Amino acid sequence: MQAWKTLWFVVLSAILVACASTDEEDEEGLPTGSRTEQAFYEAAQRQLRSSQWDLAIKNLRALEDNFPFGSYAEQAQLELIYAYYRNHQNDAAIASADRFIRLHPQHRNVDYAYYMKGLASFTEGTGLFERFLPTDMTSRDPGSARESFAYFAQLMARYPDSRYAPDAQKRMTHLRNLLARYEIHVANYYFKRGAYLAAANRGRYVVENFQQTPAIPDALAVMVQGYHLLEMPELEANALSVLRTNYPNYPAFRRDGSFNYNYYKGASGRSLAHRLTLGLFEKSDPRGFDTRERYNPEYRREEEVPLPPELM
Repeated sequence: MQAWKTLWFVVLSAILVACASTDEEDEEGLPTGSRTEQAFYEAAQRQLRSSQWDLAIKNLRALEDNFPFGSYAEQAQLELIYAYYRNHQNDAAIASADRFIRLHPQHRNVDYAYYMKGLASFTEGTGLFERFLPTDMTSRDPGSARESFAYFAQLMARYPDSRYAPDAQKRMTHLRNLLARYEIHVANYYFKRGAYLAAANRGRYVVENFQQTPAIPDALAVMVQGYHLLEMPELEANALSVLRTNYPNYPAFRRDGSFNYNYYKGASGRSLAHRLTLGLFEKSDPRGFDTRERYNPEYRREEEVPLPPELM
């Protein structure tokens, strides 16, 4: 009997505590009956710090709608960009950043808006599966990567001394490497389809436009292979000479220094079953050229996104 009384007391206490907390705050996290500018802002701060992105967005938008010229309005606009980004609403984050730049072009923290535009574009297209499962981003459409690079370049040009410039520079390097690797991915696809001239042109494009990226050795190998298959010995010899001089340990080189023209097919190439069935029952496409692990061992570690300036 005593145990039942104790259990009933615990349940009743929990109910009373829940009712008390409900009386203290409404569903937006605001103190009951308080709809002041400061109340909206303080509620949004708590929600940002506890990763309640939807509620934070709701209160930040309400603050701006109800107090557009208030003392917290500009800061709320910056924090809204951040909240949208953390809630994976990248288009909304970019639109909010554009709006802040348009309304406050001389604001002391406008560089943060430029930075967040690049960051939101940087992760555009990474949906649910990409966030939780390993995905080769070099095989994806490079449009968002190019856009992100342009936004970061805009930040660097306008605010070279910004506190966000070092991180933007690192991300630009990563994006440039990614764009170069995408070209190699396309070249490998062309090899699979027998479009050797298109493959060689992709390799040349990387060499001409993405110098000093880890994709250069593969680009040279693509040119060697493509020109060899096209029976263009002079161009093949030039590319081979550059590859051998700068990357003598490239894995397509045999021990005697000769280039293995079957390297891109893999160890055994296409099997007899593949040839007889035209690949209908055995998908054995050439592996192509991909030496990222040898020449680009750094796998980018996701870094923490900085908070808006006033929250730092």
